Amino acid sequence: MTRKAAPAERMDDVDAVTRAVLTASRVLVAVSARSLAEVEERVTLPQFRMLVVLSSRGATKLVVLAEQLGVAPSTAMRMVDRLIAAGLADRQTNPEDRRENLLRLTDEGRRTVEDVTSRRRREIASIVERLAPQQRVALIDALTDFNQVGGEPNAPSLAEGDALHPLGWGESPAAG
Repeated sequence: MTRKAAPAERMDDVDAVTRAVLTASRVLVAVSARSLAEVEERVTLPQFRMLVVLSSRGATKLVVLAEQLGVAPSTAMRMVDRLIAAGLADRQTNPEDRRENLLRLTDEGRRTVEDVTSRRRREIASIVERLAPQQRVALIDALTDFNQVGGEPNAPSLAEGDALHPLGWGESPAAG
């Protein structure tokens, strides 16, 4: 285990914070990958991100979906085609403008998002449970500030009735 620097040494050490965040991101990427393991033959991580955006937005035009994901519409279309072929998304004619198609999740797509997100939440909770209570409080404060500065809204708690999006990728104010 690596020695922790004294609090005074860490107070304003941007490099130390950056290293700690990079290390934490590896933990979170590993958790994300494991949470997708049961569906990895059908869904890649970028495709799962698309499913979560569709889940959070509902029926969406391709151009809006591409913008939310930060990809070209042609890339988004290829991803959508794969999700449709896997039975996780579908196209429907926009009732307000019959020239447009809307993309949405199928019931199977919604179940996939719920299952993967639930596995991710459980694994992160098992990691957090190993922290002392004062470490949890410090982590909440630090990550809340980090997320706010990064432009990411706080995830709803289970008590708020939304277990679906907290650990996936919903829409970020910075993206829209």
